[in-house]
Amino acid sequence: MKDVFALVEHRQGEILDVTYEILSGGVELASKLGGQLTAVLLGSDVGSFTDQLKSRAHRIVVVEDDKLKNFNSEAYQQVLSALIEDHKPYVTLIPQSGFGVDLAPSLAVELDYPLTTDCYEIDAKDGVLSSFRQIYGGKVNAQISFVDAPGYILTVRAASFAVEEPGLTAEIVNVDSPLTEEIAYRKFVDYVEAAVGEVDITQANIVVGIGRGIKEQENLTVVEELAKAIGGVLACSRPVVDAGWLPKERQVGASGKTIKPKLYIAVGISGAFQHVAGMKGADTIVAINKDCNAPIFGEADYGIVGDLFKVVPALSEKLKELKG
Repeated sequence: MKDVFALVEHRQGEILDVTYEILSGGVELASKLGGQLTAVLLGSDVGSFTDQLKSRAHRIVVVEDDKLKNFNSEAYQQVLSALIEDHKPYVTLIPQSGFGVDLAPSLAVELDYPLTTDCYEIDAKDGVLSSFRQIYGGKVNAQISFVDAPGYILTVRAASFAVEEPGLTAEIVNVDSPLTEEIAYRKFVDYVEAAVGEVDITQANIVVGIGRGIKEQENLTVVEELAKAIGGVLACSRPVVDAGWLPKERQVGASGKTIKPKLYIAVGISGAFQHVAGMKGADTIVAINKDCNAPIFGEADYGIVGDLFKVVPALSEKLKELKG
């Protein structure tokens, strides 16, 4: 059996969404490998989290220690490496976040395991593992194969897997912490929440994105009316931020934010790979662009070929009419 470990990322009393995504992907991967998924939960006073996780994994390994109260990659590495040495999972999945980027490389070096970062897809055929990631700034999708090794470590990009609840009943395994002393040379000081501005586009169910097709800042009101009519929030591609028309926290893409709303409407966005990387996880994508060959139509579920300055006002008025 080739089992899978998935590290639970939590912060300030909450499990982060990327954890549920990785658990969904981990269950599917474990099934292909003929193994089981183990969620690894490290922290202090985190036992209550098991209620939120027990239907999403075959097993939950819990290590509680006051020295794990706040994330410290050195402490996490000591605990996780000990668990991996003991349980011998075939694959260990870690979120591609500040948390994971800090932890995964040094953990892989310590264990002498192959590492692939920022994976958006993971597969296993005939028991052979492969992963997929973007290279050259997203211009190329690469399939990664691995040398033979006792185990592998992969970091997984947010929004790569749809969240599903497989209805499992996890066995809870409490393990004593291997930490014997505080890590004096590296300490948690404070947690500073990043500013999200007026709205947090990563939490919105409906997002309307605008690109260079808007032409000038004064035309933003056209799309703002659509966002208001449909009950969504306004986001954008990088050229709009570069022009100073919207703040950085509204940018969707490889150098902006990754979103996964129920509905994403791309208005005047060509569909460059950098932008697509941030919104392809949306449940439904609608594209409005006058260029019928725009790459965005290759990602869209529905497409409208037309001048946005004619299409968007008509759409806004129709939505207002339907809402009475």
